[in-house]
Amino acid sequence: MMSRGGYIRYFPIFSTLLAITLTAGLVAVNGDVEKDFYIIFLRDQPIFSRELSVDEESLFKLHIDVLSTLKGSDVDAKESHVYSYTKIFNAFAAKLSRDEVKKLSRMDEVHAVFKNQYQKLLTTRSWDFLGFPQTIRRNLKMERDIIIGVLDSGITPNSESFKDDGLGPPPVRWKGSCGPFVNFSGCNNKLIGAKYFKLDQEQLPAGEILSPVDVEGHGTHVSSTAAGSVVANASVYGLGRGTARGAVPSARLAMYKVCWGGCADMDLLAAFEAAISDGVDIISLSIGSPSKDILTAIGVASFLAMRAGVITVASAGNDGPTPGTVENHAPWILTVAATGIDRQFRSKVVLGNGKTTSGKEINTFNPKRKFYPLVSGADAAKAYASKENASHCIENSIDPVKVKGKLVLCNLVELNTDSYIKSIGGIGTIFNADDLDIAEPIYMAPATAVNSTEVEPINDYIHSQRSPSAVIHKSQEVKIPAPFMYFASSRGPSPGSEYILKPDIAAPGVGILAAYTPLATLTGRKGDTQHSKFSFMTGTSMAFPHISSVAGYVKSFHPDWPPTVIKSAIMTTGRTNLSSRVDSDAEFAYGACQMNPTKAVNPGLVYNIGNEDDYIPFLCREGYSGSILALLFSYNVNCSDYPPPTSHDALNYPTMQLHLKNTQRPTTVVFQRTVTNVGPSPSIYNATITAPKGVEITVKPMSLSFSTAFQERNFRVVVKAQPMSKGVKIISSSLSWRSSRHVFRSPIVIYQ
Repeated sequence: MMSRGGYIRYFPIFSTLLAITLTAGLVAVNGDVEKDFYIIFLRDQPIFSRELSVDEESLFKLHIDVLSTLKGSDVDAKESHVYSYTKIFNAFAAKLSRDEVKKLSRMDEVHAVFKNQYQKLLTTRSWDFLGFPQTIRRNLKMERDIIIGVLDSGITPNSESFKDDGLGPPPVRWKGSCGPFVNFSGCNNKLIGAKYFKLDQEQLPAGEILSPVDVEGHGTHVSSTAAGSVVANASVYGLGRGTARGAVPSARLAMYKVCWGGCADMDLLAAFEAAISDGVDIISLSIGSPSKDILTAIGVASFLAMRAGVITVASAGNDGPTPGTVENHAPWILTVAATGIDRQFRSKVVLGNGKTTSGKEINTFNPKRKFYPLVSGADAAKAYASKENASHCIENSIDPVKVKGKLVLCNLVELNTDSYIKSIGGIGTIFNADDLDIAEPIYMAPATAVNSTEVEPINDYIHSQRSPSAVIHKSQEVKIPAPFMYFASSRGPSPGSEYILKPDIAAPGVGILAAYTPLATLTGRKGDTQHSKFSFMTGTSMAFPHISSVAGYVKSFHPDWPPTVIKSAIMTTGRTNLSSRVDSDAEFAYGACQMNPTKAVNPGLVYNIGNEDDYIPFLCREGYSGSILALLFSYNVNCSDYPPPTSHDALNYPTMQLHLKNTQRPTTVVFQRTVTNVGPSPSIYNATITAPKGVEITVKPMSLSFSTAFQERNFRVVVKAQPMSKGVKIISSSLSWRSSRHVFRSPIVIYQ
């Protein structure tokens, strides 16, 4: 099952060694008679164009012919064939034995073979907090032409967040479709497309429906955050009440359901292909791979999306604060970290002696009595059970007779402890949550999480009274300093490349309220009876749709801007003041900045990677061979044809990063950059450098003059860094170009 506010994860299929040799990367099967799903890429990849049609029938016949040559008959070929990719890829999925894979890989027509992999699935206040009110300036005519494609767990089509009041028909370029499907009420002029992909045809998880309908809630939540219609008085049992909306409430949505408790690579590729050919402008997904490889399934598919003019926005993952855990680290993906907003929910706890404290997270229950009996988990242990386990309220450690009708004090270890206490007759739970940094979960019974400093007095009170009692009141909203980093947001440095800073950007992801499914309870746990049209969720899955919608907002003003320019506009105009609670991981936590939607529309300057071939020197230096790069570029790439890059990172990227490997002597590198004027002209920008002691940064030239729109200017950044002090893991510097109207900023990160 997907964790609430979770992050969808899958294992990588694209490994360079796997693609070339089909040895170490393949998962062994027990005997040649066992078969599994594989994805086979053929040579001569198609060049996608929305203006030109692809001869899909001929490609399908080619795929069957290849399988027939392998199998010896058309009947066996069609039986093993699962799916043909014919629009963006020249590839097919098939169920094959290991011996068949070996034979297939030696065929002249076959370019690469990859094993299909699975992995389990990992707003009212946020837009106002970002300074993006409902009354913000809009280009409504163009906003209605923006289409956001979401790859997720499905959608709830009859949610108020997807009503189409005032919207005309979809853009004429739209080629997508919508059902009919089982238990799916249908599309409208807001939700203009819905499809599902489950190519293995294996048994569905309990409660799932073979339809784009969302039974988890995740896909509905992220879709409404990205482009939900305006809904007044949205709340969860009265909490967080306000107007729910996306940044582009007039934009269109298309859902591509690819996750069924887990996400298969072959489903993911089919959805990417469908979304691009259907006509989406933005692909939005919370699916990631633990691979260190840039060319994962998402990496390859999102590159081809970029070639077609479609930007891919993805979440960074929820494996923080461990360093080096950031995912979706291809430089053409806009990778999003999660921050908190200035709202928290707290519940007052009153003891029988009148003393009060408060706990955090979301408790939707009003007490029915003034007080309830109170007991500690350790005192309610079963006979012969470990008191230590009982103090943590671990399952099967508590005697139901001792907690029936009572509140229980527990040292929190697992987030489902409130479910366990309820299941054995307890009335609710007070947690000591210092050992587990949680953020905005919803409890399924009266509960709250207090600091350890508050637990000792509660415990003393329990053991000093003959009949201790307490009550937990329903949560109330309080204001807190923000923004701040979500503790579990995955951190850099990127495992994919030492030259590229990831994540790229940060956006609100803690306690985000958005639409939900009626087919799931708020917690998704057994025994929960809470249903709501809206729900709070936390994670980078809640952050990335904020960026998807801002990308749509920017594109509504600049429909001709390519993905790299939109990405640059968002990354170079954000806020860098993450309040007093700045994370010590700095840019490895939040990337370039926290987004600023209003400034992204008018950045003044942009970094553009104007040709996809500009990625070749970067990828060659990362060790990718020409044969694997042919999957991206539709022609054979010879890395020896490209001279060594003159820029340290070999890309015109909005950020700069230096990995210090020499701990004894200074390190000097050069970054080459080109900026394009998208602001007024004439204009002059002057460089401002921020660098701490031990770092020397020079920029040549120090002034950039533009006489016309879209004029380009080049500059060099020379960074000289002394060896870093012991214990220092990251040094933050920056270069800002300032004109009379704009500030255009690039962080410069140095680490060892």
